[in-house]
Amino acid sequence: MSKVSVIGAGNVGATAVYYIAEKNMADIVMVDVVPGMPQSKAIDFMHAAPSRDYNVTIVGSNDYAAIADSDVVVMTAGMARKPGMDRMDLLKTNVNIAKQAAQAIARYAPNALVIAVSNPLDVIAMVTLRESGFALKRVVGMAGILDSTRFQYFIAERLAVLPQDVMAMVLGGHGDSMVPLPRYTSVAGFPLTELLDTAAIEELVQRTRTGGAEIVGYLKTGSAYYAPAASVAKMVEAMIKDEKRFVAASAYLRGEYGHRDIFLGVPVLLGRNGVEKVYELELSDEEKKSLDASAVAVQEGVKTLEGIYTPG
Repeated sequence: MSKVSVIGAGNVGATAVYYIAEKNMADIVMVDVVPGMPQSKAIDFMHAAPSRDYNVTIVGSNDYAAIADSDVVVMTAGMARKPGMDRMDLLKTNVNIAKQAAQAIARYAPNALVIAVSNPLDVIAMVTLRESGFALKRVVGMAGILDSTRFQYFIAERLAVLPQDVMAMVLGGHGDSMVPLPRYTSVAGFPLTELLDTAAIEELVQRTRTGGAEIVGYLKTGSAYYAPAASVAKMVEAMIKDEKRFVAASAYLRGEYGHRDIFLGVPVLLGRNGVEKVYELELSDEEKKSLDASAVAVQEGVKTLEGIYTPG
């Protein structure tokens, strides 16, 4: 049986554990600094196993050593975004958390693939890569999958169709500068541009960009976790089962789309080896301009990182 470890047993982490368990593909470890929290949630999950028909083992721990020999490690630990708080405002707190976690991953799970989830995601992925020392393909951020599924849902809601019949693509940084691509989005094979007019599509694009903030606005003291956790489970499944799944995710670029040395949401092939390929779509001038602007926003975060971050 494969092993998946989730660092952070808060809303996103715990919900991801539940979704992964229901796929019956790996034993799971939850690690968190709060005494008793991961242990209690793990026991509670196991009590649900007879009713939910999963037969994996779930354990909780406050010790990073519990992640030993993991095939995949999911990094969800960090402070949640609050109303009026930009993702970059989270940087100083979450960088230190990511740094400690990445060092532990390198020590205890040196052969693992790592999925960064904590915000600001593209910057946290960079810290994780640097501190783990892993190959570029083994560290990936959960960005585009979540943003794309939000776009899918909004389209399905507008057209009153099955969400699973919508195929959507969202590139760029995981934030307000993300780049939904209507031209690469379809419904049961029909181009979105033939089903909705420009004004309606732009409205859906804008709602996708602010989808996370919309939820934060309602919660006041928290952020989304069901959809992010579902996106995590989808990525874990692609890796554990070597599905060779074509998805949007935050990958380290080495010249693709004209950018390098940053993590940015792009189409990738996910499998047993992590990011097995980065696909370069043909973009219009306007789409490329939007992606470049998103990359600039990520680069600004990386510049901020350099000012507060000491490696090792």
